[in-house]
Amino acid sequence: MSVLEAISAAIGSFAIGSLAAYLIEQQEEEEEQQQQQQQQQLEQELEMKEKQRKEEERNKKNNANEKSKWRIFKEAKAEAAAALPPEAVKMYTRQDVAEHDTIDKRVWVSYKENVYDVTDFLDNHPGGRDLLLLAAGKDIEPFWRLYQAHVNSDVAMEMLKTLKIGELDLEKEPKVEIDESDPYKNDPERHPALKRHSAKPANMEPPLSLLRREYLTPSALWFVRNHSPVPIIDGATHEITIVSGEQNHENLNLLRTKAVINLEHLKKDFEKKMVVATVQCGGNRRGGLDLIKKSSGTGWGEGAISTAKFAGASLRDVLEVHAGINLHNYERLGIKHVIFYGADDMRASIPIEKALSPFGDVLLAYEMNDCDELPRDHGYPLRVIVPGHVGVRNVKWLSKIKLCSEEADGPWNRGIAYKGFGPGYSSVEGLNIDSVPTMQEMPIQSVVAEAENVSLSLATTSEKDEKKRTVQTSAKGFAWSGGGRAIIRVDVSANNGLTWQTATLKEGSDQPLSKAWAWTFWEIDDLEVDATHLKPGDEIKVLVKATDASYNAQPENPESIWNLRGLNNNSWHAFTVKVEE
Repeated sequence: MSVLEAISAAIGSFAIGSLAAYLIEQQEEEEEQQQQQQQQQLEQELEMKEKQRKEEERNKKNNANEKSKWRIFKEAKAEAAAALPPEAVKMYTRQDVAEHDTIDKRVWVSYKENVYDVTDFLDNHPGGRDLLLLAAGKDIEPFWRLYQAHVNSDVAMEMLKTLKIGELDLEKEPKVEIDESDPYKNDPERHPALKRHSAKPANMEPPLSLLRREYLTPSALWFVRNHSPVPIIDGATHEITIVSGEQNHENLNLLRTKAVINLEHLKKDFEKKMVVATVQCGGNRRGGLDLIKKSSGTGWGEGAISTAKFAGASLRDVLEVHAGINLHNYERLGIKHVIFYGADDMRASIPIEKALSPFGDVLLAYEMNDCDELPRDHGYPLRVIVPGHVGVRNVKWLSKIKLCSEEADGPWNRGIAYKGFGPGYSSVEGLNIDSVPTMQEMPIQSVVAEAENVSLSLATTSEKDEKKRTVQTSAKGFAWSGGGRAIIRVDVSANNGLTWQTATLKEGSDQPLSKAWAWTFWEIDDLEVDATHLKPGDEIKVLVKATDASYNAQPENPESIWNLRGLNNNSWHAFTVKVEE
């Protein structure tokens, strides 16, 4: 081997050795780094697990410390009761309970045979104090039936036991004597939450605080509009007569009986169809018009409106089968109106086009809110549902259907009861009443059902104006328009209409634009209130107005639409809220 070859071999051997040593060193460093990373990862995992353990302990502790209000209240009451010596049970009459219907008098309620003082629990009630105050001085059971969670809850009963102050002395209850000559003696019992404008006949409406809690109004809370005692009808034997023609014998088209049908036939031989519909009395919100000048009729608040799911036979199908009337021949036969007669002697009519339209959805209804039959107050055993039309057209206790060329006689069509006159008329003297059309479809309507009080402690400085302080509040309500016109927008204001914010449309907003028979719920969570000059104790009004699919809007004030019958008050609705610290 030459010297040069030896040197090259030595250099190559040294390089290989150095490279191997380098690679070994690098591998050792990498392994050490991996071990360090694994150690760090292990430490992090242990630290995370320790944090999770501590967080779980804190959560458990917080959960223990943050029990629901009613549970804390219950335990405090139980401890207080245990510290007192036992006393003899105090006895009260229902009249005693009825006298305690305000906070100043202490709020009492009864349940079964027991009496309870719920005053100190008002602010702890999960549903809010206003809801509990509805039962003040009353039996609480009918209210619990509206919310079955109470009835099925041991917790609710345990809480109620801590508020017991005595028992009902049933022996001292006055004997209820029935006046056999009273034509209303067989009327059904009504829910105690309903506001009674009159009991004979029954004209009652639910409070706003309950009206929007469920999209389908519970049957017990439906507004009641009766013109006479509730008829007693045996659904198994009840018959409905269908006739056509004129009762005037000088007319060649004499009255003819087309058919006599019954409930069993409707259920058996016709397809069962369902419609979710809102029904509103023509006098709803009449009380607002009465504030301007007294009108004629019951002073309804905002609650003469309700919504239900009705089921029954299509009037269109029944008329075609039993009267041979359809969209192709009604004009030739001279039929312009369908008159409905109730067993209470009430009668009202609708245009034949509404009755026969495949899009009209007029029902002969025998079910309501998935119950097998209608409640007596709401038309048992059969009523008419005319979606989108004024409540009076939805005749209850149906006994006869008449097809003819003229609308129904009597006050509900030809009289002034459901006719709107201008705000300048205080009487109908000298007016041509026959020239004024009677109400059918109703105008657009919206109402604020709930709104939160304004809390100044939550006020912040405006980003646009440092001198201005604002606070947010929330509101909920409903809107509806007659004729099936859908609600497309609801606007809300907290500054007397100077500025408006658009609310979010909720249940009911998915209805077809031209077949929106039911109301639409709305709500807003960020309604801005100018709090710059507000102080505790002040009041502000939350205003609402709606727009329907035909872009009909509501008038600003009731003065412009006042009428002597107090009908169709659809002016902007106002809900008053209080300003708190």
